[in-house]
Amino acid sequence: MPGNAGMMREMPDAQRGSAIISADRPTLIAFVADEASEAAIRGGIGDVLGAQLRRGTVRTAVKVLEKEGTPRVLIVDISGIDDPFGALDDLASVCTPDVRVLVVGERTEIGFYRDITRNVGVHEYLHKPLTRDTVARLFAPHVQGGGDGGLDRGGQVTAVCGVHGGVGATTLAVNLALQLEDVTRGHVALLDLHLRGGTAAMMLGARVTSGLRVALEEPERVDSLFLDRVSVPISERVRLIAAEESMEADIQATEEGARRVVEMLRQRFNHVVIDLPIPPGPVERMVLQRARHVVLVLSPDVASIRDTVSVKKLVSMTGSAGRVITVLNGAGRRGYLPIKLIAEGIGAMPEVVIPDLPRQLPRAANLGRPALRDSPPLRRALGLLSQEIAAVRSADRPRSFLGRLFGRGG
Repeated sequence: MPGNAGMMREMPDAQRGSAIISADRPTLIAFVADEASEAAIRGGIGDVLGAQLRRGTVRTAVKVLEKEGTPRVLIVDISGIDDPFGALDDLASVCTPDVRVLVVGERTEIGFYRDITRNVGVHEYLHKPLTRDTVARLFAPHVQGGGDGGLDRGGQVTAVCGVHGGVGATTLAVNLALQLEDVTRGHVALLDLHLRGGTAAMMLGARVTSGLRVALEEPERVDSLFLDRVSVPISERVRLIAAEESMEADIQATEEGARRVVEMLRQRFNHVVIDLPIPPGPVERMVLQRARHVVLVLSPDVASIRDTVSVKKLVSMTGSAGRVITVLNGAGRRGYLPIKLIAEGIGAMPEVVIPDLPRQLPRAANLGRPALRDSPPLRRALGLLSQEIAAVRSADRPRSFLGRLFGRGG
């Protein structure tokens, strides 16, 4: 990844990976293996603007959606697929969390229907032969925006907080976002809420605009084009949303603005990693309440022990139901406390320990490239953290379609 100021990113749209943030995404794409099923779907859903019916199976869908944007509704055919659940798992890795998945196949057992719709995350299943009537009754409401749209199927929010300044929370957030992309193959948003003095963009060699500040101050302006205007592509499936406001800027971020930004990101990304300032104001408290995991980053010193205990209490007081994960950064640093004393001070061993990396981390930050790529010790530590967050080991595939597609790995 290019790293100096002369290589700052302002990528044209053609380089933005799979175009997952396009506002003109298709309403419906259907992949079915036979002409009769295609005719039944075409007749049952009626005239849908932008609908695309293509010949193929779920395997075809995986290959196509690796390169094309995710539609709002996706119909896939699992006929003849030996491992339909594995195929749906693969499909999840190339879809955004807000997609509505409908499946057709040949199996007629009620147990299979219950398994695929209740335990796997598929919205509806129809067995062949399809008829226009069954498609109209069971598929068309999903295509037209009905169905179980009220369910919360957004991506998973992970808040990364330094217990005090200088402990490496932004470094962790930046590299965690890239690690989650690697191990889940999902879409990841990195949101830096340090509007003044934030360093996520600098660490990634990215140029950002004032769009995030506008969105937080004026929530009514957060529309379907928000991600196109504000997010910066970092890799194929990672987008950065950040701002670099001046220190004298009088920023009036609103809780409603933050809520709309976070919810929009949750609908388009499997994971939303947020670099969150501490102590929290109203905006940060709202984020903590939405977070599935709260990652507290500390260094091996007395101040970190004191502040970790305080921040844990503070997180609890916000009403957050998220699991708190402590990450000790810089373990073994000369002149600092050993892990045993840190554990005694905070009441438990840190869940994740990152060794002292006095050369790799500063060099990566100054070059504007992620340290993850060049530091095996950091990759190993982040592998443990991503396992805690996404329930997936670095060498393994994610366990379930539901967990990967909707960010619910548990």
